[in-house]
Amino acid sequence: MIGDSIRALREKAGISQSELARRLTVTRSSVNAWESGLSTPTAAYLVELSRQFHVTTDYLLGLDDSEHISLTGLTEDEIHILYSLLDYFSKSKE
Repeated sequence: MIGDSIRALREKAGISQSELARRLTVTRSSVNAWESGLSTPTAAYLVELSRQFHVTTDYLLGLDDSEHISLTGLTEDEIHILYSLLDYFSKSKE
């Protein structure tokens, strides 16, 4: 379950296992093991993965099936851009 979430988020972000491993300072085989269900990331890596993909740890753990975007660490300009994009897409569906 955790592995499926990691794989889906990684693929959605368009990055390879090697790139994710580099960003987390782990080996590619560690990322592969997480995605394959052979092992699970530590709590510290779960937190880092949630930051990396801007989702909650509950989402990664499969406790919450709705995807949330964390605005933590973003500048006011970046937050404004995100809200503008959300507004644009919600209006285009009307």
